[in-house]
Amino acid sequence: MTSLQDGAPPSPAPGPADGAGAGPPDSRERARARRRQMLSRLDVRASPYAFITPFFLLFGVFGLFPLLYTVWVSLHDWSLIGGNEGFAGLDNYVRLVSDEKFWNALFNTLGIFTIAVVPQLLIALMLADTLNRRIRFANVFRMTLILPYITSIAALAIVFSTIFGGEQFGLINQFLTSIGVDPVNWRGDRFASWTAVAVMIDWRWTGYNALIYLAAMQSIPKDVYEAADLDGASRMRQFVQITIPLLRPTIIFTVIISTIGQMQLFTEPVIFAANQSYSGGTQGQFQTVMMLVFQETFDYQNFGYAAAVSWVLFLIVVFMGLINVWLTSRIKGA
Repeated sequence: MTSLQDGAPPSPAPGPADGAGAGPPDSRERARARRRQMLSRLDVRASPYAFITPFFLLFGVFGLFPLLYTVWVSLHDWSLIGGNEGFAGLDNYVRLVSDEKFWNALFNTLGIFTIAVVPQLLIALMLADTLNRRIRFANVFRMTLILPYITSIAALAIVFSTIFGGEQFGLINQFLTSIGVDPVNWRGDRFASWTAVAVMIDWRWTGYNALIYLAAMQSIPKDVYEAADLDGASRMRQFVQITIPLLRPTIIFTVIISTIGQMQLFTEPVIFAANQSYSGGTQGQFQTVMMLVFQETFDYQNFGYAAAVSWVLFLIVVFMGLINVWLTSRIKGA
């Protein structure tokens, strides 16, 4: 009555449709929103683990398990046919310490590593610096660098068996004979065989490392070199004082990778051997540690001892890697 007397129209009673529209959202919609939110959080948190799981599964089956299984094999007398022939304890490791063949193989591996890796990385640095300049057909030369890396192992064997023949044969010995120099017994002499194997390694891997250095050089700002040019710095001085310091992380990376690879050297010396055997010459003059592992495994069926040699080689590689890490931290702190 009061509202009619005041002239205001009466407010209509709320109907069922209006009550439904103004009330809270439906419980099903809220449940769907909660599920979508949970799936979104699960996707963000679990997707990275789902992506990396296949790698770790394959690594566990084909990498970690064989690695740990060789520890078990190294503690037993093991053969291909008989399998586990009894627990040997540390006998295989004791035998390794007193085995002259192992120390000879380790000496050969370190010797070939020294005369192969140092020239390889220096030549790769100079090649990369040359290709980083403005020269004609630069892309052609860059593509050529990778050809030795992708060349067939069979072709590698044919080419280098022709270059480094026996004591009286081979292209190099024929050239030496033509100029009045005595031929070199490439497979019979220790240092000569090391040199031949090192040449094979450098031929195959120098271009690969040069491309790594070239990619790192192209990331160096050009302004640095332009400022050096204005100061009158020569090309050699720029290379020594600008390029090498800025390439320090890349150089350390290639040194570590080369160390790991060369300590497991196998393919090149086996190719170099005339009869493709694992003995590394008549006196083992170029037998590496990996060749000794294969010889003990497949020629002598000493699986336990071969596993022990493999684990000692693994520890040596880890030790050399730690030395590289220590040197890296010292260089960075300097």
